[in-house]
Amino acid sequence: MFKNLILVAIRNLWKDKGYSLLNIAGLTIGITFSLFLSFYVLDELSYDRYHRKADQVYRVVSYVNEPEKAMKWANTQIPLAAALKKDYPEVIHAVRLVAEDRVMYKKAEKQFYEDKIFYADSPLFEVFSYSFIEGNPKTALLEPNSMVLTQTLAEKYFGTPRNAFGKSFQNNRGAIYEVTGVVEDVPKNSHLIFNGLISASTLPKDFANFWGQFGTFYTYILVNPNTNQAALEKKMLPLYDKYMASIFAAYKIKIHYGLQPITSIHLHSDMENEPEELGSMSYIYIFSAVALFMLLIASVNYMNLTTARSARRAKEIGIRKVAGSFQSQLIAQFLLESMTITLVSLLLSILSVALLLPVFNALSGKFLAFQVLFQSGTFLILLSIVLLVGLVGGLYPAFYLAKFNPVTVLKGSLAKGSSNVTLRRTLVVVQFTISMIMLICTWIVYDQLHFMKEKDLGFAKEQVLSLRIDPGGNNQARMAVLKREIRKNPKVLSASLAESTPGQGANFNLFSVETKNGFMDKGVDVYGIDEDFFQTLGIKLVKGRNFSFANPADTLRSVIVNEAMGRTFGWNDPLGKKIKFPGDTSGNYLEVVGVVKDFHQKSLYNPLEPLILLYRPNSFTLQVKISPQEMPATLASLEKSWKTVFPGDPFQYTFLDQDFESQYVADQKRGKIFMTFSALTILIACLGLFGLVAFTTQQRQKEISIRKIMGAATGNLVVLIAKGFMLLVAVSCLIAFPIAYYFMNRWLEPFPYKTNLQPATFLLSAAVVLIITLLTVGFHTLKAALANPVKPLRSE
Repeated sequence: MFKNLILVAIRNLWKDKGYSLLNIAGLTIGITFSLFLSFYVLDELSYDRYHRKADQVYRVVSYVNEPEKAMKWANTQIPLAAALKKDYPEVIHAVRLVAEDRVMYKKAEKQFYEDKIFYADSPLFEVFSYSFIEGNPKTALLEPNSMVLTQTLAEKYFGTPRNAFGKSFQNNRGAIYEVTGVVEDVPKNSHLIFNGLISASTLPKDFANFWGQFGTFYTYILVNPNTNQAALEKKMLPLYDKYMASIFAAYKIKIHYGLQPITSIHLHSDMENEPEELGSMSYIYIFSAVALFMLLIASVNYMNLTTARSARRAKEIGIRKVAGSFQSQLIAQFLLESMTITLVSLLLSILSVALLLPVFNALSGKFLAFQVLFQSGTFLILLSIVLLVGLVGGLYPAFYLAKFNPVTVLKGSLAKGSSNVTLRRTLVVVQFTISMIMLICTWIVYDQLHFMKEKDLGFAKEQVLSLRIDPGGNNQARMAVLKREIRKNPKVLSASLAESTPGQGANFNLFSVETKNGFMDKGVDVYGIDEDFFQTLGIKLVKGRNFSFANPADTLRSVIVNEAMGRTFGWNDPLGKKIKFPGDTSGNYLEVVGVVKDFHQKSLYNPLEPLILLYRPNSFTLQVKISPQEMPATLASLEKSWKTVFPGDPFQYTFLDQDFESQYVADQKRGKIFMTFSALTILIACLGLFGLVAFTTQQRQKEISIRKIMGAATGNLVVLIAKGFMLLVAVSCLIAFPIAYYFMNRWLEPFPYKTNLQPATFLLSAAVVLIITLLTVGFHTLKAALANPVKPLRSE
């Protein structure tokens, strides 16, 4: 019997190839790209779960409260780890990771600048799970000047991990390290990625005793099983009085600590100073919803097309019932047809995933391999898809078709009517509503990303490149020499030296700032620049004067501030206002000599903050504004000048616009994924609409022919068929508009700078859905109206 059902299913699908192909195409697209979104979501949810003791590992974070501002930092002070290990029995291990500056490493003729190098405590490998290729994890970071390399870094300098083990490795500051271990590369699904680790015992001894400094120091603890997070956080509150009150209480600064499970950092952390780009839980919800929508629309398409063509199978069902078929057999028959279509689509989807995976990786920035299809989680997803699409999508049509009255259908009365119009209209409204929501959301996401990319940042980032050298030695003085050298090139429009540039952040220091009520102690962003910085970056001076090389006293007494500084401290006239370092009783002040128009030092994810600029004519970062003409020749000239001043250092540069926009890379990629998959969701809906309209016009072919013979114009026939669909579009608007408004308003809330929700966005989305509908209806109606009217009426 089962064999017979399969043969009948295949025969029916083959007999109506157009219908079958339409269903298979829609399901294949839906399943393929739902799988991709599922892979993305699973990868995002997997961050840091590869550690064997992940459920016992927490990162300690800092909550720093000034009188008028609260800050949340991922970093802590460096003595904290030792204090936690000593004072709290719940803590098995406490380890620090201290970020090293960008430094050049050398081995023979090979020399490269390296990032993501950290000093780390020896118990690190007791807390985190990294696979050792060479060395002993218990002793690898025990002795001073020990270093553990990742496999990629070992191969880069030594050829193989075995060749690296036990060898010496040095940087251009003269530090020499012994390679005491090589580990496999840190998995990409990690909130913190390193290329190399240096033993923390290499750091100066007094470095670990200063509670007043928050640097790039990250603290992690391994706690006893079943430790209560909230209880431990409460027990940590006395740390402030014990170790920090003597330093910060005078400035009315309070500090306490929180604990973050490492598995929640990537998607749930809202801390500043994160070591890596974070994910977004809102996008997890969005992508999960899009994947579900794609499958839902594919299922709706199947249900719509099956019920729409039910009249064509009514007589078949009637004859089979008269011949003795039970309703259960008919239900099994239709469910088997549904499952067959789903399984064929699933196989095609797996093939499509294999072919398109590199494209998806490039779009999403992921590193997914084809083996992801064979993971247990993927199997559950595939099983869910088969059940959702195959059973749910086919369940109603199966019961609906199987319950036809054989007498009614054999008399032909069902064939002359439309099959379950209410259901199909409801399903079409569901499709239109989802499509419209996706269109509105896509438009708003695009507008926001475009807004962030095009917003006036207060500085000119185009055609500005940055050159950087290691601080220390006489490098800063040599950078001043390089600046003078490259300005001889006529294609160099301007050049400046600074300790930072927009997009790189700034130092955060405590200052005593003059206000109308006396001096206020407050943390403010600060870094040093030279007198050409504003010209090079196109930053406008709105009050006062610039720094002057002819006035050496500017290095000791003068500062320039931004407009936000004046607003924050209530300065009507900032010029002449005094700033000093807290605790300085010498009577020496820094005086405001100029005010610059606000510019975004940080990304648009951060509101504008007060900024102090010091005069530092010698620095380690050089900004060069160049002409867009003959750029290759200009870059070659810059390289030649660099080699003259820094013969032992590689010439490496970045462009300021690319540096700044790199802060938005993650959101840009997520936005592209969302827009791409929204378009595919709408495409699936269009396939279903195309098929449904085709069957609708086919069912009304005789009516169209009669009206045409009676003199009806073709345009009137199009309106006749289209007006029902236009009503469904209107109903969909009433449902889609408030839903899209609510969710996109919530999505935009965290952005300090955002686009507005425009009515035009909603109306244009509705217009797009309406136009697609009218074009589809018009095509099929015209095709029916232009056909010979005799043929459909010949059987009457």
